[in-house]
Amino acid sequence: MALPVAVQVYSVRDSAEANLADTLRKIKEMGYDGVEFAGLYGYAPEYIKGLIDALELIPVSAHIPLDEMIADPEGTFAAYQTIGVKFAAVPYVTPERRPGAEKFEETIEVIAKLGETAKKYGITLLYHNHDFEFTKVDGEYGLDILYKRVPKEFLETELDTCWVNVGGEVPAEYIAKYNGRTPVVHLKDFYMSGKLPKHLYALIGIDEEEKDDEPSTFEFRPVGHGMQDMPAILEASVASGAQYVVVEQDEPSMGLSRMECIKASREYLKSIGW
Repeated sequence: MALPVAVQVYSVRDSAEANLADTLRKIKEMGYDGVEFAGLYGYAPEYIKGLIDALELIPVSAHIPLDEMIADPEGTFAAYQTIGVKFAAVPYVTPERRPGAEKFEETIEVIAKLGETAKKYGITLLYHNHDFEFTKVDGEYGLDILYKRVPKEFLETELDTCWVNVGGEVPAEYIAKYNGRTPVVHLKDFYMSGKLPKHLYALIGIDEEEKDDEPSTFEFRPVGHGMQDMPAILEASVASGAQYVVVEQDEPSMGLSRMECIKASREYLKSIGW
C-alpha cells in the first residue's frame, strides 16, 4: 500500500521565494500529493490556502521555528489552521536546547505546552530530528527522552530518516520503534564516503561553526539515489501507521538543480509503485 507523497517546500526554496504559485504548480505536475511548508514567504494564510485548494494539493504539515511558536502560539497555530495544515513540526533546536545542554529540560516542557495548544486548533505537533538528538543523557537518547516525557496526545514523531542513519540507527527499525506514533516520515537520501565532515550543519545552511578545510565527504541525494534502504523505510512507514511520507533534500547534488532533485525523487518513488 502506497501512502500519499508530499515534498518539503524548503527543498526548492529558491524557486518558492521567486514564485510560490508556479513552484506549487510544478510540484503538483511532478505527481506529488501534498506539501510541507517551511515558511509562508510573506503571503497571508488565506492566499496560501487558495493556491493549495486550486491545485488540489494536501497541506500536510509545516516546519515552524520553535521561537516563532513560543512567541505567539495561538496566532501561529490559527494561521496554519486557516491553511488546513494537519501537522506542525519543531524543525530544529539550537545548541543550548539539545540533549544534555542547559535548556534541554525547559525545551521538553515548552514542547509539551505547545502540543497542547496545537491540539486546540486541530493540529498535531511533531518533532523533526537531526542527528544531535541521538546524544545520550544518562544512557538514553535525547530523542527517546523527549518522546517518553511528552505524551503522545501532544507530540508525535516526524522521523528524518537521513539523520536517524547519521545518528547511528537503522531508519526502518527506528520507525518500527515508534509504531503508532509516526504519522509523517521524512524520506531523505544521502551519499557518504569516509568520515562525516566536522561541521555537518553548514551543509543545511546553519553556520554554527567554521567550515572544514577538507572537502565534504557527505552529500544529500534524491530519494533512491543514495545509500538509504528506501524500500525498507517505506515498508516500515506503512507498517507503523504513517499517514504521509515527505521528500526532503536540503541541498542539491549530482549536478541537478533543486527542482530537478525533487523530480528525480518522485520519479524513483513512482518506479517502485509509490
